[in-house]
Amino acid sequence: MAAPINADAVNGASIDTLSLEAPAEKPTEPDAAIVRLQVLLDRAGASPGVIDGYVGSNLAKAVSGFEALKGLSVDGKLDPEVLKDLASQEPVVQPYEITADDAADIVKEIPKDYAEQAKMEHLGYTSVAEKLAERFHMDIGLITALNPTASFAPGETIAVAAPGEARTGTVNRIEVRRQSGEAFAFAEDGALLAVYPATIGSEDSPSPKGTHKVKGVSRMPKYTYNPKINFQQGDNKKVLQLPGGPNGPVGTVWIDLTEPTYGIHGTPEPELIDKVGSHGCVRLTNWDVEELSDMVKPGVVVTFVD
Repeated sequence: MAAPINADAVNGASIDTLSLEAPAEKPTEPDAAIVRLQVLLDRAGASPGVIDGYVGSNLAKAVSGFEALKGLSVDGKLDPEVLKDLASQEPVVQPYEITADDAADIVKEIPKDYAEQAKMEHLGYTSVAEKLAERFHMDIGLITALNPTASFAPGETIAVAAPGEARTGTVNRIEVRRQSGEAFAFAEDGALLAVYPATIGSEDSPSPKGTHKVKGVSRMPKYTYNPKINFQQGDNKKVLQLPGGPNGPVGTVWIDLTEPTYGIHGTPEPELIDKVGSHGCVRLTNWDVEELSDMVKPGVVVTFVD
């Protein structure tokens, strides 16, 4: 049984004896050592998706991505070489004082119906906890577990993950790997810059095949829902213009591809990355697609492989 989670427990946790095998039943509480491992991988450019403190497929992919980034043999195991390269004395959970700006632009709720969403001015966060969880790459369940008595009000100091600065560089090529559910970003010299877990289409709405290019980047994009082109959502049979926002259908960023109607974009549900299908596009967490968008420009090659 995992010990109660708090900042001290996470910062003092050891990852040396961790098992990456998922237990038969999901633990009732996040594991401090798993949180530590997820933060260290995120800092290194191997995104685990949401930092949540649980073993899962995205964590295993992040370990393999880290091995690829470091030029190690890729087997997805926490062997001595991996543990040595991940070693860090820096805290992985840090204090953060909530500001008045953090409490701004909060919306009451996000209706499921696109027709109702289209009536809103902004598809924003529904709580300060949700906003800060995304800012620090966390699952909302983890931020509340770390701060069980918090009211998440301005002036309050809480514990949050410390994933580090965003990756920088110039991406020359993106490889979207359907089978593993990942997006690999490469520099012009072939060096691997970052690896992200991704939702890549579905059986009903597969992603495109072959090679395409980035046309451009749109931040806080509005979303045009057209059931004749996209998919049928509920009873909505008319074209709808949805406002932008982190809880919009495509999240905070749309990286447009030369294949019409397809792109790489964010999501209002980061915990579901590579857990459920998409409508053909490549879906990343909002923070991962924001990082990637800062490293791409028009003309970047995007190749879909099986």
